[in-house]
Amino acid sequence: MKKSDKENNYAFIDSQNLYLGTKDDNWAVDIFKLRIYLKDKYKVNKAFWFIGYIKENKKFYSLLRKAGFEIIFKEISQDNNGKFKGNIDVDLTLNTVDLLLKYNKAILITSDGDFASLVYYLKNKNKFKVALSPNRKKTSFLLRKACGWNIAIQYLEDVKRELKK
Repeated sequence: MKKSDKENNYAFIDSQNLYLGTKDDNWAVDIFKLRIYLKDKYKVNKAFWFIGYIKENKKFYSLLRKAGFEIIFKEISQDNNGKFKGNIDVDLTLNTVDLLLKYNKAILITSDGDFASLVYYLKNKNKFKVALSPNRKKTSFLLRKACGWNIAIQYLEDVKRELKK
């Protein structure tokens, strides 16, 4: 295989969706194992972790970088109950489209139906590989439909043993 034929795929990770999806299924992802899994299984050279910035989480951000993720921070807001909200959907979408010419295929980690339009766009450009949903039960109908039901969507719970902390 020539160097020019080598796959150069990028992963775009909806961190809140990943965290909540696995938490709802009573497990947590080991970020080091996840990064290796993405590299080995999907030939991911760059993996972007989209997350709301909270000063108290600096150690976690450091671990993400050490595991090989590139972090894209989103300014967060707080609701009336003090709950943090760092809506990353637009940021993830814009970065995926903006970097389109730099990668062969995109891997999305999310269960969120808001990304169905992005999947259709990427498929139209022949740039979509797969969506990895953290939780089968919580995967949006719209995302499943955009991915082609079980064709281009896979579930992290199916590889939980490989990825679990």
